Amino acid sequence: MNAIGIDVGGTKCLGVLTDESGNILSWVRRPTPSTADLIDTLHEIVQELADAPTVGVGLPGLITPTGIMQAAPNLKDVVELSVATELRNRCGRKVHVENDATSATYAEWKIGAARGVADAAFVGLGTGIGAGFIIGGQLQRGAHGYAGEIGHMVVQADGIECVCGLRGCWERYASGWALGNFAGGVAGEIVAQRAADGDAKMIEVVEIFSRWVAVGLANLANIIDPEVIVIGGGVIESSAVFMPVVQKWFSQLLYSSASRTHPRLESAQLGERAGAIGAALLGASM
Repeated sequence: MNAIGIDVGGTKCLGVLTDESGNILSWVRRPTPSTADLIDTLHEIVQELADAPTVGVGLPGLITPTGIMQAAPNLKDVVELSVATELRNRCGRKVHVENDATSATYAEWKIGAARGVADAAFVGLGTGIGAGFIIGGQLQRGAHGYAGEIGHMVVQADGIECVCGLRGCWERYASGWALGNFAGGVAGEIVAQRAADGDAKMIEVVEIFSRWVAVGLANLANIIDPEVIVIGGGVIESSAVFMPVVQKWFSQLLYSSASRTHPRLESAQLGERAGAIGAALLGASM
């Protein structure tokens, strides 16, 4: 049975129509709207894709089990937005809402880089940073649905101000935004290309950024001890440049590194489509 999945990111909304195996049959992209226009945009995407019986939506921030968005640092003015109920009323279909990183985690676990693994983590390095966890073969959401907000783990006391209002959050040092900040506004793909070409300044930027990525990954590994950590997001499109440096620092920063089995670090297989595919698969399974 076909299903619709929508991933709402910091800058774009990606909607897909999938078959029951998660294969994409068609897709549509829209700029991420203001909070006031979010339901309208989601409904437009649903209408454009196809007549599928289920809709899954992956949203950034704190999402309750009933599909209410409590907070989203990159979507301003969110105050208990009942996305599941409002979209269900608009489109007349079964709607399931999850955190966007949780949706991506589910997709990579079912059909991507963590397929067949009982204990895994997914970390998405996008505009911000989100994560999701598979523990004992079960997708974890936490007591209130808020599990995975690892981007707001404070790694530098009194550090760079974050959009969430705190200072020193990991995503201010290891997200796509952070990479551009370290590089003085140079886009991530340009940083990677110049570093690959031997530009000393950009090689230093890659080193600094990759170390910060590894700081968070090592903390995560110390807490849940996964078999594999899947790393997604736009930065990983240049994985040949970044991943070896991340791996180097990860091995150094992991607790008792010489005495333990290390989690594998894997690049996401589904790319930017993971969140939308996972939302579709979760929506169809509920």
